[in-house]
Amino acid sequence: MPAADPAERSARLAASLARVALADQRAFAALYGQTSAHLYAVALRIVRDPAAAEDILQEAYVSIWHNAGRYDAAKSQPITWLTAIVRNRCLDHLRRRDLDTVTLTPIDDDAPAYDIPDEGPAPPDLLLQGADASAVRACVEALEAGPRQAIALAFFQGLSHAELASHMRQPLGTIKSWVRRALERLKRCLDGAGLVR
Repeated sequence: MPAADPAERSARLAASLARVALADQRAFAALYGQTSAHLYAVALRIVRDPAAAEDILQEAYVSIWHNAGRYDAAKSQPITWLTAIVRNRCLDHLRRRDLDTVTLTPIDDDAPAYDIPDEGPAPPDLLLQGADASAVRACVEALEAGPRQAIALAFFQGLSHAELASHMRQPLGTIKSWVRRALERLKRCLDGAGLVR
């Protein structure tokens, strides 16, 4: 069976998400069947642990079930939105794992009971990082749909210009132009937000 046209696939996924937002279990099963292999590959690429990738995928689909009504086709392609959910779950998993590996061990009788490492960012730094992430998200969301999708695919899936052209069924020159313009706009936006250092 030939691969579906990307626009047709996106329309089918968007329709499935709309039905999932109405608690349609069949639509959810169809969505899972159409996307689970791709999303599992994304999770596995990030966490590099099959069991963790499976757990993350399960958590992601629970989140998709509960948040399908928040999907906005004007802001992103369905697969980009789904991939972002999985990616965020993966990053949360990696952060939790890093926190779990911090061990508190007694130093000696004269020292405090436990040595708490101070290598991590302080709370004000974490607050600034959160503000930075919000500014980056706003800059990305301000991009036009085609360039935004090209940047997302390049970032999340590591696709080259040629692979993007094939995947998005656009001429290579168009893809290169989109990526170049998107990067320029992102740089200006991030510079305006004080994030380019």
